[in-house]
This record gives sequence, C-alpha cells and structure tokens, in this order.
Amino acid sequence: MKPLKDCRIVFMGTPEFAVAILDKLVNENCNIVAVVTAPDKPAGRGMQLSQNAVKQYAVQHALKVLQPAKLKDQLFIEELQILDADVQVVVAFRMLPEMVWNMPTMGTINLHASLLPKYRGAAPINWAIMHGENETGITTFKLQHAIDTGDVLMQLIIPIRPDETAGELHDEMKVLGAQLVYDTLEGYCKGSLKPVAQKELLNKSMDEVPEAPKLHTETCKINWEKTSQEVFNLVRGLSPYPGAFTYLDDKVLKVYRASFEQGNPTVSIGHFETDSKTFLRFATADGWLYVRELQLEGKKRMVVEDFLRGYRF
Repeated sequence: MKPLKDCRIVFMGTPEFAVAILDKLVNENCNIVAVVTAPDKPAGRGMQLSQNAVKQYAVQHALKVLQPAKLKDQLFIEELQILDADVQVVVAFRMLPEMVWNMPTMGTINLHASLLPKYRGAAPINWAIMHGENETGITTFKLQHAIDTGDVLMQLIIPIRPDETAGELHDEMKVLGAQLVYDTLEGYCKGSLKPVAQKELLNKSMDEVPEAPKLHTETCKINWEKTSQEVFNLVRGLSPYPGAFTYLDDKVLKVYRASFEQGNPTVSIGHFETDSKTFLRFATADGWLYVRELQLEGKKRMVVEDFLRGYRF
C-alpha cells in the first residue's frame, strides 16, 4: 500500500456525471496516468465528430486519452499494461472485460448511484424515485464478474425530497460522488479501507432487492390506472430524461413536472379536465395528476399556463 499521491490511476468514464469526479481527482493532484473514454461520434447537421464530456475535459487538462472501440482490442490492452496503473476508477462507463478490470494490482473501483445491493443496474437514480424511496445513496465498490455485485468500499446515504426529480438528484450525486471517490481512493490506497461483501449489507427484513434495469419506452408510458402518487413518482423519476409520456389529441405529451391530488375524479381514468387557462389534470385511479411542465410533440418545453394560452383542444 502507498499514499494516494503515489498511486498511478487510470480513469474511465464518458458523460458529464463522470467529469465532476475526474475534476475532483485532478484538483487534488492525484496521479492520473490516462483517461479512457468512448470514441468520438458524429453529431449535428454536418455529422462531424464530436467529443464527449470526459474527452473534452481530459484534453483541456492535458491528460493522456485512450478511446478504444473495443475493450478487448490487443493494442488497447498493451497500452494499459504499459501504463502500469495501481488502480482504475470507473464512473458511468461500459462493462469491462476481466482482463481490463483485473489488471491493476489493486483492482478497479466503481461508483454506483445507489446503496448497493439495492438498485443494481443501468438506471438506479430513476428507479429509486419511481419506487417512491425517501432515501438512496452512492456506493464505491470493487469490480468483479457480475455487474454491480463487487465488495463495497464506502457508502453515503442521500435523502430524496418528496418532489425531487431524477435530474436534481443526479446533480447532487455528482458533487457528493466526487468526494466519496476521493475519500475511497485515499483510504484504499493506504490500506485503511477494507472491502465488505454485499451479502453482509442485505437487510434481513427485505423480501427482495429492488433492481434498476435499463429504461425502455414502455417504462416511460404513464399508466393512469395507477394511483396519483405512483404516477407522480414516475413523472419525477423520469424527468428530465427520458421523460414520462401520455397522449393528447393523438400526439405524444411529455410531462416533466406535476403535482397530485387524491379524491374522486369526475371523468374516466386517463381522461383530462382543463379550464384552458391555469390547469390541465388527468384522472388517475384515486384522484388527479396536475401537469405543471410539459412538452407536446413538435413543440418546445413549457409551463402549463403558457401551453394553455396557445393550445386549442
């Protein structure tokens, strides 16, 4: 074991979420010997190659960048071997083959946006809110064969506000996750942090551990047969992306913010009421969902009052 400043670190990540963690490590003068990220992709009208958020940050800070199309590519493997990292840090990246995650002497550390073993999978922030949880968290753990099952290093509990959206929680986790990764590396590199098997963290009163699978279109479609609270949780759990949706005059209507009211609807479940000025509400199994911010297919995102001023039902 050695002090963190002496540890050779390879960082792997792609989206904006990962940038906050990389920025923390750079600002703490950690020894980032390389950054591994996704290849540039064509984007925009001209379909010119576009750099992802992590690539842009790495270039700005003169960090060595590797962008393998395939993680088992022999040249990429050889480059990793030459780098001779003590530890790898993975944040919002692809699934790694064993020859990659097992290469460093201290293995590979991953940051996951839940309190493992709860919400293993691709969309932990979304599912925690959609299930109506009042708290979640972030976890650093060591990678192993099965996804999100490795031994836990550190965890931090994060409360979820009753009206909090997935986007707001995501931004909060970026900041807290950066500190957690740094604290994890500091303790793990000097040997004061011992991994704990996830089975030891299981709550014995829990019948089954909730999972966080990839979001599909059908997941995002609002089922008005659900309770008002359940529909409300779906809306905020999918806001701002990919967005919960329903239909209005045969057009897709995405709902980004809402509120709900329990009671006896005066129209059939799934139908709407409006005064064409201040409110648009849909009937649920036990009340109403009030749409506060929305986007109709072909239109821009707006608050409901602006929408109602210009829309003719």
